[in-house]
Amino acid sequence: MSDDLKNRLSDAVDTAFDRQIAFLSELTSHPSTRGNEQSAQEFMAGELAARGYEIDRWQIDIDEIRHLPGFSPVLGPYEDAVNVVGIHRGRGENGRSLILNGHIDVVPTGPLDMWDSPPFEPRVDEGWLYGRGGGDMKAGLASNLFALDALTACGLVPAADVFFQSVVEEECTGNGALACLARGYTADAALIPEPFAEHVVTAQLGVLWFQVHLKGLPTHVAYAGTGSNAIEAAIPLISALHEMEHRWNAAENRPADYAHMDHALNLNIGRIEGGDWTSSVPAWCVFDVRMGLFPGQSIDDAKAEIEQVIMEAARENAFLRNSLPEIVYHGFHAEGYALSQDGSARAADAISALERAHHGITGDALEREAITATTDARFFGLYADTPALVYGPRAEAIHGFNERVELESMRRVTKATALFIADWCGTEKV
Repeated sequence: MSDDLKNRLSDAVDTAFDRQIAFLSELTSHPSTRGNEQSAQEFMAGELAARGYEIDRWQIDIDEIRHLPGFSPVLGPYEDAVNVVGIHRGRGENGRSLILNGHIDVVPTGPLDMWDSPPFEPRVDEGWLYGRGGGDMKAGLASNLFALDALTACGLVPAADVFFQSVVEEECTGNGALACLARGYTADAALIPEPFAEHVVTAQLGVLWFQVHLKGLPTHVAYAGTGSNAIEAAIPLISALHEMEHRWNAAENRPADYAHMDHALNLNIGRIEGGDWTSSVPAWCVFDVRMGLFPGQSIDDAKAEIEQVIMEAARENAFLRNSLPEIVYHGFHAEGYALSQDGSARAADAISALERAHHGITGDALEREAITATTDARFFGLYADTPALVYGPRAEAIHGFNERVELESMRRVTKATALFIADWCGTEKV
């Protein structure tokens, strides 16, 4: 790429950066938690349509994807789970196609009084934008869109097909990205600007969600010894799961990307409910669990061991051994994915193109990182033979209070993305 084009694209991002911040603020103000993404998707579709992209907006149909590899089970029907894709069709014959993917859904806020300012009233303070989802990952959606805008401002468009995806369900299943694959959206590479501080993600963990349902024997608390407390029965089961977590993290079980990490796999008890009355021994308890998996680790084998651990622990309880727990899988059934293990020429070319783009903007070498979370990259890398590059801005407190994204980092990522698109797809005049 010529220095002239690099400078023009960089200048175009700078010129539009105030508009980009305003766009991010508006997008962050939409409270797009699961099931409430419609207004944010309507806003995104409108912004894409105003730029002349062909719009594909559809309601996800579970029956169309439940048979596909990578599907995660859900409890209850989908209501208003809508994906949006903006489509650019390239005229060139030599360019390589690209998916620009990002998720519009955000996690719940938690207690509002623990935020310094309302989570869906974004504010800018000392170079950071604060608000739920601003970092994870609406700043990434903004960088994808305004990178394309930079090309347009230079009188250029990608010479190959580009599919701008704004998907739902990333935070709990990934079924939004899977629905895009089922709809036929494939490309030579995918770029997902998740907020990992301008590093490229070389590997990501898998994630498994499940619930454990326990029964107890209710009685008046005055006669507690004659009953069985379902909430207290959960405690040794949770302890047994943590012992399993420790075994899975043992050095001999770690793949190369995670060999340096003592505790890459995290088990989290995310929710617990139980009982009906303070003075009654609780008759029921349900706790929700998230467990990480290494790339290459079998989900079926993991489930079999989880079930064995829970049942063995339950049999140590006098009541539970005759009323064994029920395990319900819902949400993430996500395999791990390692870009580092993709030896294809296409993957090498895509990484090299991103390295050139990052260096061209920052002057620094592109750092590589194995992360202890999951992203939608697995769908492209595992099920569509498509190298998936995860590269986005620096953010802090994602999923926490006072989530924030560094605006200058978003600027750099936007510039690097514009250079990457021009290099990977090629360009042609508008």
